[in-house]
Amino acid sequence: MAPQLYLITPADPDLAQFPRQLMSVLTGPEIAALLVRRGSLDDAAYAELAERLVQIGQAAGAAVLVEDDVALARSIGADGVHVTTGGTKAIRAAVSALKPDGIVGVGNVRTRHDAMSFGELDVDYVMFGPLGGPVDPQAAELAQWWAETFEVPAVHSNPAAAPDAGDETGAEFLALSDCVWTKADPVASLAAFAKAEKAKA
Repeated sequence: MAPQLYLITPADPDLAQFPRQLMSVLTGPEIAALLVRRGSLDDAAYAELAERLVQIGQAAGAAVLVEDDVALARSIGADGVHVTTGGTKAIRAAVSALKPDGIVGVGNVRTRHDAMSFGELDVDYVMFGPLGGPVDPQAAELAQWWAETFEVPAVHSNPAAAPDAGDETGAEFLALSDCVWTKADPVASLAAFAKAEKAKA
């Protein structure tokens, strides 16, 4: 079965232009989830951006998550939080605050031991691979191992993914970031991924 698409926003988008660009991108294929990446934004700028993108993403039918900020997720009506820092303590706190109604995903997974430690904490998915930048050479192997072994869904984040290459990990979700936003036409780029995955389904 083809993975569902999970879209990660750029690290430091143009705050004035990006919401409109995202709206255009999301008029195309169906996106299961959208992660509003924090990048180097300060608290106020990130909160303002996240609030706007939550509305846009939810209107397009995507679950919208913020990065590492449970209080912000609750205050702006996001669907959940993606935990990348703080380890099991932060994950437990997020689960306690947001479940069962909200989504808690976990990333920054470096080893099988990390994955198993995080995955048993009632999270909704485990992400393998970075939110952007250089590809993690271990991510695909870890995602495949997880998908074959555990029931908690796997997300394979591949910033260098190509539509014609496909994703052979068996992960339930394929996370796209730089491979969409660095292209001249992000709308066409995302549409190409959706078309490729639909052909495999």
